Amino acid sequence: MRRSLEKFNRLVESLQELPTIGKKSATRLAYHMVMQDSYVGMKISHAIEDALGSLKKCSVCGGMSEDELCFICSDESRDSTFLCIVENAKDILLLEENGLFDGKYFVLDSLEELSMSHLVKIAASGITELLFALTPSIANDAVILYIEDKLSDFDISFSKIAQGVPTGVSLENIDILSLTRALEDRVRV
Repeated sequence: MRRSLEKFNRLVESLQELPTIGKKSATRLAYHMVMQDSYVGMKISHAIEDALGSLKKCSVCGGMSEDELCFICSDESRDSTFLCIVENAKDILLLEENGLFDGKYFVLDSLEELSMSHLVKIAASGITELLFALTPSIANDAVILYIEDKLSDFDISFSKIAQGVPTGVSLENIDILSLTRALEDRVRV
């Protein structure tokens, strides 16, 4: 009678649930952790357990934190008049890794009244500029208009990240929305 590799297969299936990990990559990772370097597997297991047990949403911005307030919201040296709205907490990590923004953030999980009322409260605390760092799309353009309308009673200037043709990419490889925006938002040289 053949014995199955039920536990190995469950590990492969679990790894496949991660973004960008297909069956081949999941099998390669599982094999490495189980057969080649079990220390790495244990290290990853403990890191996941620690992260799941200690990470939560910041009560102010919705970013990742180990405390009630994240390190950004508790940093008084940051520009508290400049707010950047992002789609998810991962976007904050990207912007922070590159040191591109020195203001505060707000993670827009949904347009539920709870998060909108929270955003209005933050805007009332002295925000003078709001930057939308959202993925360019028609749906997100509607989100931007909705938020601008909800915050129209405040003296806030609104901006969004630039978009268009990426450096080094030929025009034939650009989607029509990006190309249209690049032409509309052209700059003089």
